[in-house]
Amino acid sequence: MAANTYPQYSTRYPLLLTDFMHRPVSLYPDDIGVVYRNDAGEYYRFTWRQWYRRTCRLAHALKQLGIKPGKPGEPGDRIGAMALNHHRHLELIYAGTCLGAVSHPINVMLSREHMIHTINHAGDAIIFVDEAIMPLLELIYDRIKDTVKAFVYISDRPGKPQTRISPLYEYEELLKGQPEEFDWPFLSEDTYAVLYYTTGTTGVPKGVMFTHRQLYLQTVNILAASMMRFHAFALEFLEWLFTAKAEAIGKVIAAGGGASQILEELKKDFPIYDVPLVNIPLFHIHAWGAPWQNVLTANKIVFPGRFSPRAFCEIVQTERVTSTGLVPTMLAMLLEFEDLNKYDLSSLRAIGVGGAALPLGLKAKAEKQFPTFRVSSGYGMTETAAGSIAATLKRHMITWPKEKQDQVRVKTGLPIFGIQAKVIGEDGKPVPQDNATLGEIVLRGHWIMEQYYKDPEKTETAWRDGWFHTGDMAKVDEEGYIVIADRITDVIRSGAEMVPTVLLENLTATCDHVLEATFVGVPDEKWGERPMALVKPVPGAQVTEEDIYHFLEVEGVEKGKITKWMLPDFIAFCDNIPKTSVGKYDKITIRKRLDEFLAKAKRMRAPK
Repeated sequence: MAANTYPQYSTRYPLLLTDFMHRPVSLYPDDIGVVYRNDAGEYYRFTWRQWYRRTCRLAHALKQLGIKPGKPGEPGDRIGAMALNHHRHLELIYAGTCLGAVSHPINVMLSREHMIHTINHAGDAIIFVDEAIMPLLELIYDRIKDTVKAFVYISDRPGKPQTRISPLYEYEELLKGQPEEFDWPFLSEDTYAVLYYTTGTTGVPKGVMFTHRQLYLQTVNILAASMMRFHAFALEFLEWLFTAKAEAIGKVIAAGGGASQILEELKKDFPIYDVPLVNIPLFHIHAWGAPWQNVLTANKIVFPGRFSPRAFCEIVQTERVTSTGLVPTMLAMLLEFEDLNKYDLSSLRAIGVGGAALPLGLKAKAEKQFPTFRVSSGYGMTETAAGSIAATLKRHMITWPKEKQDQVRVKTGLPIFGIQAKVIGEDGKPVPQDNATLGEIVLRGHWIMEQYYKDPEKTETAWRDGWFHTGDMAKVDEEGYIVIADRITDVIRSGAEMVPTVLLENLTATCDHVLEATFVGVPDEKWGERPMALVKPVPGAQVTEEDIYHFLEVEGVEKGKITKWMLPDFIAFCDNIPKTSVGKYDKITIRKRLDEFLAKAKRMRAPK
């Protein structure tokens, strides 16, 4: 007799992203749940009930367009999205994944060739495209039209453009007349939900799929990690609250008010839930998991369209945003914004920084601007669906002074529960916890990728001895915190020594005159490679190459942070340092243009 399965008789309830979608609409159906501000400054606000009904309508439309679900080991149809951050993109993510199809956010910042590769390699059955990205789709259409069977145009304005792209549907027209409820299938939790691609910094972008189960476990464990640090969070929240209410509290005390009156003042405009501003593009690993975490917790999610400092400030002030995520480049742009102090940003109490190492100099500038700024560093990659390691404080660190805590927060961190991590040497054994010995970060856990999509050779290379090899170099300090040092491919190999570029970059960025800095190896006849620094000075700064070199000598060598051997042989000032689509320094492009940078560089010392 065949065994009956869920939902009639099984006790093994599947871990599905559908549960996340249902939670806010069941608890807070009439609360504003999703907000979108477009580039024209127009706001679109939806209650959770409205957003859910639109998502149901889209699911019906996808079925009518022939989108098929998958099953364990066999992915459903891939749904590509060449889209920015807005409510429709969030609807598409949930409608597709909960239908059993695979959401493929297409990184429109990739090179054209890499973008074409990801679409054809994924085998996207349909692509949803924003009005602003339509010209890019036109350019690559001839190279993908044999793969993609249909396109859907997304715009805040009605109608479709004149185009040769066919067949082309219009998003809002697809939703018209569709039922507002949908009978969501009980999928296997091992059904593939998303397909992400690496940025191709080491070659052609590689595809990685994750199941409902993997993303479900990642989300609840990341949220659990936040609860595990409740006491630290409570202290940080109180500091923010009293800082934001300092003037009002002072008036209460001056009027003779006591504790109860102060408490009543604190309750005014009290943020009863988070209001996250999703700045990180959804095509970057779904903005580090923002759709999953914020829908599950029923936060009011705010989407800004395209990032700009002015739009950022206007949205934070209007929606009373409490938290956001930025890559260091975005943070630098924000701090350079000349009208920054004209806006009320007092509601903003948490800024997560990721995508690249946070330069300590940039951190210092942010702290001057935002009194309650807290750096929140971590580590993740496409192969881990972003979050895997976070720089959380241990219990005994909660009452440390802020300066001492921040020394921990800028480290890579500790593995999130559900992930095992270690740093191993060339002998395969864990390196000592001496904050000095370099090794490679290896991982395993609930949401580490199973395999590269259609690439068994690279899968075999990455998975060895039961561990996923990241290719990132790191050390481990006395408390067990992992401290990332470099990519294996980016380490400068000078003689018998390895010079970690991230260490040099972070140190250089602490100089008040430096906005950005990166290091690469320059061929050297005697030593193989020697360091060269590429530096972008702060606008208007009066600084020379000798000033930078002297800074590294005094703050680095004399204080024991680096050895004299690590000092750069060359320093080049640049107006712009090449970066990848996710804001990391593009070492491949820099190496290709090495002669160009060397031509403008100043030699700091003669080879020995």
